[in-house]
Amino acid sequence: MAELHLTTVTRTQGANSALKDGSVSPGGAVLDFVEVPVLPHAFRRMVRNLEFDVSEMAVTTYLVAKAHGVRFTALPVFLVRGFHHEAIQVAAGSGVRPEGLAGKRVGVNRGYTVTTGVWARAVLAEEYGVDLDEVVWALSGDEHVREYRAPANTEPAGGDLAELLASGKLAAVIGAGLTGPDVAPLVPEAREAGLRALRKDGFHPVNHLVVVRDELLAAHPGLAEDLFAAFAAAKRGYVEALRAGAITDPTPADRLNAAVAAATGGDPLPYGLEPNRAVLERLLDHALSQHILDARPDLHALFAEGTHNLIA
Repeated sequence: MAELHLTTVTRTQGANSALKDGSVSPGGAVLDFVEVPVLPHAFRRMVRNLEFDVSEMAVTTYLVAKAHGVRFTALPVFLVRGFHHEAIQVAAGSGVRPEGLAGKRVGVNRGYTVTTGVWARAVLAEEYGVDLDEVVWALSGDEHVREYRAPANTEPAGGDLAELLASGKLAAVIGAGLTGPDVAPLVPEAREAGLRALRKDGFHPVNHLVVVRDELLAAHPGLAEDLFAAFAAAKRGYVEALRAGAITDPTPADRLNAAVAAATGGDPLPYGLEPNRAVLERLLDHALSQHILDARPDLHALFAEGTHNLIA
């Protein structure tokens, strides 16, 4: 029987490096990796053209795509997580405070449905009481899912986010990743604020998962489970190395994962539906309140059959 070759896109990172170097592989399939230097470009190609068999995908992009009938389904493999307090930036010395954003323009890197934007807006709403409907969200790009229509309080940014922030035409920006002495985080001690939120509610927000074309899942029973097992094995090796201090050149993501492990005493990157049910339900709450979804999907229907009871 011929081996099943799957064109696969996932950015090399700690949790999947063993898959990328071939030391871990799924049973019954070969992952043929395609490198896309700007990962969101792969999301767009997958959403619009189903260009890959297996793809890393931003969670909210997945929710929107699924709501609009795109024929792929997720595995409960959450490759990327993070806190988003530090994603909200202001001009240094501007005196802008979260409570003062109502009626102001806030820039959002790329589209309204970008997952970092969703979580960052949730920080503003939940921790600072910002009425998100009273903010004008100025978008620097369009949406991956063409059919999605953003709410009425969005508009094109009309220029470079850094320049608009510096000129005062934006009160703040989200997800722009600006550097230098002219910008500052809106939330003081943003990293510690994220860890405080983790200690309070136990949520390490999810950003990316993995999707598989529905045609392949239907044609190859057990494929979802095999892929989950491979991603899980790669992640376990990474977490063990993280705990042992064996990562010699840690990335910012490695340092964050280590901080989360230290704060919780557990796995900073749990896979599976049940360990992530609460954080996923919270994300669905935000997607509804931020006018990204019109109806709440059934959580089980978002993930491939055969993976609902898997935990790693």
